[in-house]
Amino acid sequence: MSIGQGGPSWGPGDTQTPDWAALAEESEARGRRRKLLFIGGGVLATAAIAGIVATAVVTSNKNSTSNDKNASQLPAPATLPSESGGPQPTFSSVAPRPVLNPKDFISSAQKDKAPLNAGTLFPGKKLTMGNRPYTKGATNRTTNCAAVAQGALGSVLKKNGCRQVIRATYVRNGVSITVGVAVFDTEAAALKAKSQASGGITPLAGSGVADFCHATVCLRRANSIGRYAYFTQGGYANGKKVTLKDKPVFQASDDLGTFVFNQIYARGRTQASAAATAPTS
Repeated sequence: MSIGQGGPSWGPGDTQTPDWAALAEESEARGRRRKLLFIGGGVLATAAIAGIVATAVVTSNKNSTSNDKNASQLPAPATLPSESGGPQPTFSSVAPRPVLNPKDFISSAQKDKAPLNAGTLFPGKKLTMGNRPYTKGATNRTTNCAAVAQGALGSVLKKNGCRQVIRATYVRNGVSITVGVAVFDTEAAALKAKSQASGGITPLAGSGVADFCHATVCLRRANSIGRYAYFTQGGYANGKKVTLKDKPVFQASDDLGTFVFNQIYARGRTQASAAATAPTS
């Protein structure tokens, strides 16, 4: 008996016993066909993948060729000019002048050549320090330095080579003060006169200022800058003795000392500026 094509097959004699050998051959045949199909499919898939890769390579090469072609068509970079058409900067071969120190000009008679008198040191009729105005009284200039000094100051000025003394007196609110500027050839001589100072400058009366600092206690001070030593003596116009608590006298002494310092330093600054701008030979 046979049931359809591809169905089970029975052996001779129709004993209803399956032919196991035939069934095994048929199963093996189906397995071989299935394997061949799998292998064939794998080959086809591999071929398809290879085709895709080949297509991608061809496309990439085409794009690369196209990019190379486009790159070759790009404009060349601009060439910068080697030299500018305008005028070239020039630099002076002359070295700049050194900065001059004002103190150098007031420290030696060889450099300090500006006019020097009571009018240049004490100009005008008044001076103001801060908000404190002072009225100028008499002025005086002498080459006899010892004659305008009190106590041992006269001999100190003389032995250190004092060339001249210029004095001026100022008054404010009942306080009178004289400042005297002693002029030497060198800074060293002025420093010695300041350090050795004893006694004081003689007060200068006149031009509306009465005598002061006679037979009483007054404030005396000494200082120097460059080749100049300067001395102050101040007190009350009514003869009152000066004590450490008398701030107006100390303030007047500070103000006049600062004023003289500034005046002398200004001499150096003016001469240094003139030397710096003078034409060179």
